[in-house]
Amino acid sequence: MQSKDSDRSASRRNIGVAAACVFFVGGMVGMSYAAVPLYRLFCQVTGYGGTTQRVEQMSDVVLDRTINVTFDANVSSGLNWDFKAIDKDVTPKIGETVQIRYEAKNNSSVPVTGEAIFNVTPGEAGAYFNKVQCFCFTKTTLQPGETLEMPVVFFVDPAIVDADETKDIGTITLSYTFYPREDEAPVAALAVEKDKVQPKL
Repeated sequence: MQSKDSDRSASRRNIGVAAACVFFVGGMVGMSYAAVPLYRLFCQVTGYGGTTQRVEQMSDVVLDRTINVTFDANVSSGLNWDFKAIDKDVTPKIGETVQIRYEAKNNSSVPVTGEAIFNVTPGEAGAYFNKVQCFCFTKTTLQPGETLEMPVVFFVDPAIVDADETKDIGTITLSYTFYPREDEAPVAALAVEKDKVQPKL
């Protein structure tokens, strides 16, 4: 009798573990699609990552001092894209306006829409990293096999050399991560819908 009770108890535990795993995976997928709007809201509220430094004009002050800027590219697991920085690093003068390029390619057999978030490290440099043009928080749709080149135009505010916490920074890294657009169905779901509308032979 005790053996049967033990078996039932073990079975209930296994079911509980399996259910927890399902909820965890489902939650992670949901967070992947919610990552972009949540990050955008966080940046708008806190100014984190240089969001408040999106500017319309270029710097009119250029210092006789350079700073190294490197570029990083990432893609979330829910997006079948290749994404890379064409220009890996530059060393502009502080205050000099620079254009660099990223490139994305859709490896899927259907159109897919993505959206990028970014961050700047070290974090203290974010307030001085001014983007004149970028593709962050922009809905980007790529056709099957399509490759798109995306420019980023920026300058580092000369005021970076005046603050104690930033005056000794020698390298800044700008990193982008592309996520599936939150209002787009995953590729697998699109494929299922495509099969549904095809006539049966």
